[in-house]
Amino acid sequence: MITSDGLKTGDKIPSERELSERLNFGRSSVREALRALELLGLIETRRGEGTFIRDFRGHQLVQLLSTFILQDEKAKQDVFETKNYIEMDCLRLALKRIDKRQTESMREWVTNTDSFTDDEFFQRIIEISGNHLFLRMWLILKEYYYSLEDYSEDYQQEDYLALLGALAEKSIEKTLSAYGKLRNLSDFIDKY
Repeated sequence: MITSDGLKTGDKIPSERELSERLNFGRSSVREALRALELLGLIETRRGEGTFIRDFRGHQLVQLLSTFILQDEKAKQDVFETKNYIEMDCLRLALKRIDKRQTESMREWVTNTDSFTDDEFFQRIIEISGNHLFLRMWLILKEYYYSLEDYSEDYQQEDYLALLGALAEKSIEKTLSAYGKLRNLSDFIDKY
């Protein structure tokens, strides 16, 4: 309903009565669902004004869900692998779409920015790849990944520059090799 009505952060959602009619559920069920969404921080009720959609992109919902989903080591490993597969597939797509100007712009950004993050780097790569669904899945998976206790990030600027160099050469082998070095995943890359 949010998508079909084109609702965005800050927009007012329909009343309980209207939701009940549109969704064909009793008002008490709708009321309980709205309470649950409000407890999760996804909506907010303002007395005398109505109920509004909150900005929940940076919300702790992923951490909340991860306590239920990421119960075993296999699930944690699956998140790690899937995130890496998405990044590698986006690198493949980016090889086809990246141009010299984009490569140089990213190289300059990596070289001249003191505090760029791995997330920012790969979000730019995924945006260049042009696959919106990959971006959405990656954003969710990276949040799950960060919710793991043993997460750590220790990447070097030269590794990103090597990856950009491989992209500029349009070499899939060099690109995947540079990615494997960046992530310390040579065995993983070989299986890919």
